[in-house]
Amino acid sequence: MRAAVITKPGGPEVLAIREVEDPEPGPWDVLVRVEASALNRADILQRRGFYPAPPGVASDIPGLELSGTVAATGEHVTRFAVGDRVMGLVGGGACADLAVLHEREAIRVPAGLTATDAAAIPEAFVTAFDAIVLQGGLASGQWLMVDAVGSGVGTAAIQIARALGARSAGSSRTAEKLERCGPLGLDLAVVGTTDDLAKRAKAELGDGVAVALSLVGGAGVAAMVAAMRATGTIVLVGLLAGTQANLPLRDVLGKRLAIVGTVLRSRPIEEKIAVARAFEDRIVPLFEAHGTAPPRLHPVVDTVLPLDEIASAHTLVEQNATFGKVVLSHA
Repeated sequence: MRAAVITKPGGPEVLAIREVEDPEPGPWDVLVRVEASALNRADILQRRGFYPAPPGVASDIPGLELSGTVAATGEHVTRFAVGDRVMGLVGGGACADLAVLHEREAIRVPAGLTATDAAAIPEAFVTAFDAIVLQGGLASGQWLMVDAVGSGVGTAAIQIARALGARSAGSSRTAEKLERCGPLGLDLAVVGTTDDLAKRAKAELGDGVAVALSLVGGAGVAAMVAAMRATGTIVLVGLLAGTQANLPLRDVLGKRLAIVGTVLRSRPIEEKIAVARAFEDRIVPLFEAHGTAPPRLHPVVDTVLPLDEIASAHTLVEQNATFGKVVLSHA
């Protein structure tokens, strides 16, 4: 099969399209003929040599999310049959013509979506759903606060919040990205840093924020504490702004806050399956039209490039000028 291979740690130029051995599905796996895959920051870090693949996953083929059709099934598979359309998260290897998914980690593609749109869903929307709903407990009538709201996970989070009946506040250094977040459900837009967002949220949101989603980490996490309501939850997903924060622990105690760190890639398979099943049951239907009602959630795709142009796709992600996902078409 064709695959994008990291030939050595380095820049986008180290990526090459090569013929490699086909993967073999296990007894409970589906073999997916990949039609599209999407890029993430983790792919960039892996290419640079800073984010190794989990044990048992090919270390030289990047890609964490995909969509395609089932090409073969293991002997114990019952959820899917050859020809079914699926999407999902993998530990690596999505940037190839074939990939393996455990049948209970595979998620059916919402009706009416193209392969490239479906590939833009798993990482952003599963991460956001797991963080703000399953771990943060966001509910109708509450406020969500998101830094880097124009990112893939950020745009997914504000859409899910709106679908739940919650409201959202978010920040970005780019006013244009915030304008494009408005139709997705962003209620309070703040141009600037996490500190700027937290100050506005504290000043304008009454009782405070129920769930804060930090996609960049760093010192701004401390600023979020002041904007939280009592018994609120801060969920830490990314560390692009740094790995250290000087937290005001007196306020954390006084407000009885929960601070949760989360990552999907390295979780045990049982936990990944639980998230995938909850996502398919509760979130996938929101991507589908029901009668005359349009879908309530929409994947956000910035650019679609062929797999052969993966180096250019990596460059786009690194430039941080995109709004939504960069997707690779494997057709």
